Amino acid sequence: MKRLPLAPLAPLALAAAALLGLGACGEKPQTGAGIRSDAPAYAGTGSPFMQPGWKAGDQAAWAAQLRARQQYGQNEYSRMR
Repeated sequence: MKRLPLAPLAPLALAAAALLGLGACGEKPQTGAGIRSDAPAYAGTGSPFMQPGWKAGDQAAWAAQLRARQQYGQNEYSRMR
């Protein structure tokens, strides 16, 4: 039985391995489908999980809610002391 020489197939195998290896390095395009970061926080996100009674865009109510959260125990630093 005659054996085929593997030398002619080596460059082809090396090229195939390099092509498969570099194929994993591609990056998928990222589209801006998330929350707009240039909008103010009090503008809201459109999420149904909001504080009852607060309307998106009400800056005074937003500030009052943040003050209340700091005072009534949602500040982790003051809870740990």
